[in-house]
Amino acid sequence: MSLSDAEKFVDSDVSELISVGIHPWSLDILSDGWLEKMTKIADDKRIVMIGECGLDKNISVLLDKQIDVFIKHIALSESLKKPLIIHCVRYFNELMALKKQYKPKQKWIVHGFRGKPQLAEQLLKAGMDLSFGEKFNPESVISTPTNRLFVETDESNVPIEIIYEQIADLKGCKTEDLIAGKMLLKIKI
Repeated sequence: MSLSDAEKFVDSDVSELISVGIHPWSLDILSDGWLEKMTKIADDKRIVMIGECGLDKNISVLLDKQIDVFIKHIALSESLKKPLIIHCVRYFNELMALKKQYKPKQKWIVHGFRGKPQLAEQLLKAGMDLSFGEKFNPESVISTPTNRLFVETDESNVPIEIIYEQIADLKGCKTEDLIAGKMLLKIKI
Protein backbone atom coordinates (compact mmCIF):
# COMPACT_ATOMS: atom_id res chain seq x y z
CA MET A 1 0.00 0.00 0.00
CA SER A 2 1.44 3.39 -0.96
CA LEU A 3 1.60 6.21 1.58
CA SER A 4 -1.24 8.01 -0.21
CA ASP A 5 -3.34 4.81 -0.12
CA ALA A 6 -2.48 4.41 3.56
CA GLU A 7 -3.57 7.99 4.24
CA LYS A 8 -6.92 7.23 2.58
CA PHE A 9 -7.18 4.04 4.66
CA VAL A 10 -6.59 5.96 7.90
CA ASP A 11 -9.28 8.46 6.92
CA SER A 12 -11.76 5.65 6.19
CA ASP A 13 -13.91 3.60 8.53
CA VAL A 14 -12.42 0.30 7.36
CA SER A 15 -11.69 -2.02 10.28
CA GLU A 16 -8.95 -4.14 8.68
CA LEU A 17 -5.61 -4.48 10.45
CA ILE A 18 -2.63 -3.69 8.23
CA SER A 19 1.02 -2.67 8.25
CA VAL A 20 2.65 0.43 6.78
CA GLY A 21 6.19 0.92 5.55
CA ILE A 22 8.41 1.81 2.63
CA HIS A 23 9.37 -1.26 0.60
CA PRO A 24 12.96 -1.20 -0.72
CA TRP A 25 11.60 -1.31 -4.27
CA SER A 26 10.01 2.12 -3.68
CA LEU A 27 13.08 3.88 -2.30
CA ASP A 28 14.01 5.48 -5.62
CA ILE A 29 10.69 7.36 -5.71
CA LEU A 30 10.64 8.40 -2.05
CA SER A 31 9.28 11.93 -1.65
CA ASP A 32 10.22 14.56 0.92
CA GLY A 33 8.24 14.32 4.12
CA TRP A 34 7.67 10.57 3.82
CA LEU A 35 8.73 9.86 7.40
CA GLU A 36 6.35 12.41 8.89
CA LYS A 37 3.48 11.05 6.78
CA MET A 38 4.28 7.45 7.66
CA THR A 39 4.65 8.26 11.36
CA LYS A 40 1.20 9.88 11.41
CA ILE A 41 -0.33 6.94 9.56
CA ALA A 42 1.46 4.30 11.67
CA ASP A 43 0.04 5.76 14.88
CA ASP A 44 -3.45 4.59 13.84
CA LYS A 45 -4.61 1.64 15.98
CA ARG A 46 -5.45 -0.38 12.83
CA ILE A 47 -1.80 -0.26 11.81
CA VAL A 48 -0.47 -3.23 13.78
CA MET A 49 2.99 -3.61 12.21
CA ILE A 50 5.66 -1.48 10.57
CA GLY A 51 6.82 -2.60 7.14
CA GLU A 52 7.36 -4.20 4.81
CA CYS A 53 10.75 -2.53 4.82
CA GLY A 54 14.32 -3.73 4.54
CA LEU A 55 17.32 -4.38 2.35
CA ASP A 56 17.53 -5.76 -1.19
CA LYS A 57 20.74 -6.48 -3.11
CA ASN A 58 18.84 -6.84 -6.39
CA ILE A 59 17.84 -3.17 -6.66
CA SER A 60 19.84 -0.18 -7.88
CA VAL A 61 19.37 1.91 -4.72
CA LEU A 62 22.65 2.22 -2.82
CA LEU A 63 22.94 0.15 0.36
CA ASP A 64 23.64 3.29 2.43
CA LYS A 65 20.26 4.76 1.47
CA GLN A 66 18.51 1.43 2.10
CA ILE A 67 20.07 1.22 5.56
CA ASP A 68 19.20 4.85 6.35
CA VAL A 69 15.52 4.29 5.54
CA PHE A 70 15.50 0.92 7.34
CA ILE A 71 16.94 2.50 10.51
CA LYS A 72 14.08 5.01 10.46
CA HIS A 73 11.64 2.07 10.31
CA ILE A 74 13.41 0.46 13.28
CA ALA A 75 13.03 3.68 15.29
CA LEU A 76 9.34 3.96 14.37
CA SER A 77 8.72 0.32 15.27
CA GLU A 78 10.34 0.86 18.66
CA SER A 79 8.63 4.18 19.42
CA LEU A 80 5.17 2.84 18.55
CA LYS A 81 5.86 -0.62 20.01
CA LYS A 82 4.83 -2.41 16.81
CA PRO A 83 6.58 -5.40 15.17
CA LEU A 84 8.76 -4.86 12.11
CA ILE A 85 8.04 -6.80 8.89
CA ILE A 86 11.25 -7.19 6.91
CA HIS A 87 11.96 -7.72 3.22
CA CYS A 88 15.53 -8.96 2.82
CA VAL A 89 17.25 -10.18 -0.34
CA ARG A 90 20.91 -11.22 -0.08
CA TYR A 91 21.75 -8.72 2.69
CA PHE A 92 21.19 -11.03 5.64
CA ASN A 93 24.59 -10.39 7.25
CA GLU A 94 23.87 -6.67 7.18
CA LEU A 95 20.39 -7.30 8.60
CA MET A 96 21.78 -9.35 11.49
CA ALA A 97 24.43 -6.67 12.16
CA LEU A 98 21.71 -4.00 12.37
CA LYS A 99 19.69 -6.18 14.76
CA LYS A 100 22.75 -6.58 16.96
CA GLN A 101 23.62 -2.88 16.79
CA TYR A 102 20.14 -1.49 17.56
CA LYS A 103 18.99 -4.23 19.98
CA PRO A 104 15.27 -3.69 19.29
CA LYS A 105 12.68 -4.78 21.81
CA GLN A 106 9.99 -5.21 19.15
CA LYS A 107 9.63 -8.42 17.18
CA TRP A 108 11.40 -8.58 13.79
CA ILE A 109 9.71 -10.88 11.26
CA VAL A 110 11.49 -11.79 8.00
CA HIS A 111 8.78 -11.84 5.36
CA GLY A 112 8.58 -14.45 2.57
CA PHE A 113 11.54 -16.47 3.83
CA ARG A 114 12.81 -18.98 1.25
CA GLY A 115 16.36 -19.52 2.47
CA LYS A 116 18.21 -22.61 3.56
CA PRO A 117 17.95 -24.03 7.09
CA GLN A 118 21.43 -22.74 7.97
CA LEU A 119 20.32 -19.17 7.27
CA ALA A 120 17.03 -19.75 9.08
CA GLU A 121 19.01 -20.91 12.12
CA GLN A 122 21.23 -17.80 12.02
CA LEU A 123 18.24 -15.47 11.79
CA LEU A 124 16.40 -17.27 14.58
CA LYS A 125 19.53 -17.18 16.75
CA ALA A 126 19.76 -13.42 16.06
CA GLY A 127 16.24 -13.09 17.49
CA MET A 128 14.18 -12.80 14.32
CA ASP A 129 11.05 -14.76 13.46
CA LEU A 130 10.33 -16.15 9.99
CA SER A 131 7.26 -15.87 7.79
CA PHE A 132 6.68 -18.44 5.06
CA GLY A 133 4.50 -18.01 1.99
CA GLU A 134 3.66 -20.03 -1.09
CA LYS A 135 7.32 -20.79 -1.91
CA PHE A 136 9.57 -21.98 0.89
CA ASN A 137 12.38 -24.37 1.72
CA PRO A 138 10.71 -27.33 3.50
CA GLU A 139 13.80 -27.97 5.65
CA SER A 140 13.68 -24.37 6.90
CA VAL A 141 10.04 -24.76 7.88
CA ILE A 142 10.84 -27.98 9.73
CA SER A 143 13.73 -26.36 11.62
CA THR A 144 11.76 -23.25 12.62
CA PRO A 145 9.96 -23.54 15.98
CA THR A 146 6.21 -23.14 15.55
CA ASN A 147 6.13 -20.21 17.97
CA ARG A 148 8.67 -18.36 15.76
CA LEU A 149 6.91 -19.14 12.47
CA PHE A 150 4.33 -17.08 10.58
CA VAL A 151 2.28 -17.98 7.52
CA GLU A 152 1.47 -15.51 4.74
CA THR A 153 0.08 -15.24 1.25
CA ASP A 154 1.64 -11.90 0.22
CA GLU A 155 0.47 -11.44 -3.38
CA SER A 156 -0.02 -15.16 -4.09
CA ASN A 157 -3.26 -16.55 -5.46
CA VAL A 158 -2.84 -19.64 -3.29
CA PRO A 159 -5.32 -19.53 -0.39
CA ILE A 160 -3.70 -19.19 3.04
CA GLU A 161 -5.44 -22.42 4.12
CA ILE A 162 -3.39 -24.37 1.55
CA ILE A 163 -0.13 -22.89 2.83
CA TYR A 164 -1.18 -23.71 6.41
CA GLU A 165 -1.90 -27.31 5.33
CA GLN A 166 1.53 -27.67 3.70
CA ILE A 167 3.32 -26.25 6.72
CA ALA A 168 1.26 -28.28 9.21
CA ASP A 169 2.10 -31.43 7.24
CA LEU A 170 5.82 -30.62 7.43
CA LYS A 171 5.56 -29.80 11.15
CA GLY A 172 3.65 -33.03 11.82
CA CYS A 173 0.64 -31.32 13.35
CA LYS A 174 -2.99 -30.72 12.46
CA THR A 175 -3.75 -27.68 10.35
CA GLU A 176 -6.34 -26.54 12.92
CA ASP A 177 -3.74 -26.71 15.72
CA LEU A 178 -1.25 -24.69 13.68
CA ILE A 179 -3.91 -22.07 12.86
CA ALA A 180 -5.04 -21.92 16.50
CA GLY A 181 -1.43 -21.42 17.61
CA LYS A 182 -0.96 -18.66 15.06
CA MET A 183 -4.13 -16.93 16.26
CA LEU A 184 -2.73 -16.89 19.79
CA LEU A 185 0.55 -15.54 18.45
CA LYS A 186 -1.33 -12.78 16.59
CA ILE A 187 -3.04 -11.81 19.82
CA LYS A 188 0.33 -11.64 21.61
CA ILE A 189 1.79 -9.38 18.92
